Amino acid sequence: MRGRIGSQLVQYLALIFLTIALNFFLPRAMPGSPLARLAGEDIAMMSPEMRQEIMVRHGLDRPVYVQFGLYLRQLARGDLGHSFQRSAPVASIIAERLPWTLLLTTTALALQTALGVALGGWAAWRRGGSADYGTMALVMLCRSMPSFWIAMILLAVFGAGLGWFPMFGAFKPWLVGGDTLAAIVDVLRHMVLPVTSMVVLGTAETFMTMRYSMLDVLGEDYVRTARAKGLREAVVLYKHAGRNALLPVATVFMLSLGFAVSGATVIETVFAYPGMGRLMYEAVLGRDYPLLQGCFLVITLAVIAANIFADLLYPLVDPRVRLT
Repeated sequence: MRGRIGSQLVQYLALIFLTIALNFFLPRAMPGSPLARLAGEDIAMMSPEMRQEIMVRHGLDRPVYVQFGLYLRQLARGDLGHSFQRSAPVASIIAERLPWTLLLTTTALALQTALGVALGGWAAWRRGGSADYGTMALVMLCRSMPSFWIAMILLAVFGAGLGWFPMFGAFKPWLVGGDTLAAIVDVLRHMVLPVTSMVVLGTAETFMTMRYSMLDVLGEDYVRTARAKGLREAVVLYKHAGRNALLPVATVFMLSLGFAVSGATVIETVFAYPGMGRLMYEAVLGRDYPLLQGCFLVITLAVIAANIFADLLYPLVDPRVRLT
């Protein structure tokens, strides 16, 4: 047991180092140079000496392997670097944006998981019928739609057209520091359209996982025994079949939870939501290497942490795993 845990720990440490290396080198492989963003509109009038001075100030004049060594030394001190574009510590920028992304994505993930489980179990219970095929076709149709298209439709209909919900942002600045209840309601209203977009797009994965897991469970002996005892269909569905069918869904949920930190770049951009997805989009446009590195590092560490948590949790949920 200890040997297996030690082996997994070594694997995770190697994965973290590989992640750090990729986070450093991939942004630098993008076309273009951060110099234009650093110098602004005055770059055309700058002399070569002035351009070189800017590169030296930000450490971009050194060989890439030297920059990587300095980056590792910074990380060892807990320093994610300084944003080129925003002239602020990367850690403080991420700390400002991350709570908004977690609020948005975890809400959407909880709703799409609940909806996918309910629809998947219901469709499997009526397998082979029009309800099963109709539900599957509707869910897969929603999944195949482009995310920006769904977001724009909701924005045009419920934001611009009916005016039911705010069209952009996460809150009204003038409510900050005022009535707490009004501020909470305002934040929730700003979340409705982006969360709905994410639920429409993300329900399909949980639905398909639950449906196929449920179909597999319905063929088990204990389900047939429960039916033979004369138990009500609802009891057989939820207590006997549904509980065991949820195990694969739990795995999908944990993995999705790790990716929730990355936000939804397209959705956040369409709704101008101040989350991690929009932050990465802005960092890519600005060739802001330190900010990109910090965002990618936080995201990948969250995914690895979710995998570790899933490894620890799954044997508790399914005792059969302990025997393998």
